[in-house]
Amino acid sequence: MSGNSFGTLFRVTTWGESHGPGIGVVVDGCLPGLDLDEAVIQSILDQRKPGGSSASTRRKEPDKAVILSGVFEGKTTGTPIAILIANTDGDSRSYAPYAELYRPGHGDITYQSKYGIRDWRGGGRASARETAARVAAGAVAGLILDQAGIQVVSYTLELGGVRAGVTDLSQIHQNPFRCPDKDAARAMADRVELVRKQGNSIGGIVEIHVTGAPAGLGEPVFDKLDADLAKALMSIGAVKGVEIGDGFAAACRLGSENNDPITPDGFSSNHAGGILAGISNGDEIRVRVAVKPIPSISMDQQTINSRNEPVTISIKGRHDISAIPRINPVCEAMVKLVLADHLLRHKALL
Repeated sequence: MSGNSFGTLFRVTTWGESHGPGIGVVVDGCLPGLDLDEAVIQSILDQRKPGGSSASTRRKEPDKAVILSGVFEGKTTGTPIAILIANTDGDSRSYAPYAELYRPGHGDITYQSKYGIRDWRGGGRASARETAARVAAGAVAGLILDQAGIQVVSYTLELGGVRAGVTDLSQIHQNPFRCPDKDAARAMADRVELVRKQGNSIGGIVEIHVTGAPAGLGEPVFDKLDADLAKALMSIGAVKGVEIGDGFAAACRLGSENNDPITPDGFSSNHAGGILAGISNGDEIRVRVAVKPIPSISMDQQTINSRNEPVTISIKGRHDISAIPRINPVCEAMVKLVLADHLLRHKALL
């Protein structure tokens, strides 16, 4: 299976399956001399692990990161950093009834078509469990960004049709949905509970802001910064759409409305989302991702089995109601990986 590595100068490779012994990542290209220990990685992983909100799965994974290489006496050495995260609460028995069925909305049928074999235990490599390795890698990338004064923050703009009306970033860690609007957060909790009782699931929108990014990040044509951000975020299993800046809203405007006027003090608006011609312009980078509903629901759905026979399926087990808010730190991690890579590429050019 190819396609497990991402990046150019700052490059990561993830490995492992949902119900295997563990998952992990190898980070290659990290600068030497940076302060790194397992506590740094753990603080970020704890934001993604199950149990943080009412929308989360009941699977209890501590997601304890163990650094196997690339760090000596608390400092990165410039050699590949290998990080292991053991799976401790995998229960494959609940997936046995679906071993010969193709779950709607999952990658079961496409993995089978491509490889002729699939790991049906929780989705194997296609499971959202893989994203813990990305978050660990993002913690390492964050060390490089910290040196450059670049900060990445995400929040839940919308969940199950409930949209934040205000953006108060101080509220993000004050509620379990990482919502910047405390009133909307309460409505989100009600929405999640209603959907849970129905045996259904919901999606939403995550917005990511980047401050402190210098002008000049990104490469012409195919390696544009916004193109790489879109690819990175679309590589997250639950993401079905990416907007940079005002995104699709720009399609309804006149050029005079959509252009960001330039003044001696900088841009007077930011419809472009901090990126022009694929290169950062020094303004705040703004990205939004559309997150689909979790496909594992207990409501009856139509599917087929491995013999192409029609079957009705109702999925039981421990599943999230929504990928939000556990997906938020995953989005941050992927943005950090792109920025760290392009920052190193930009420095190599100078």
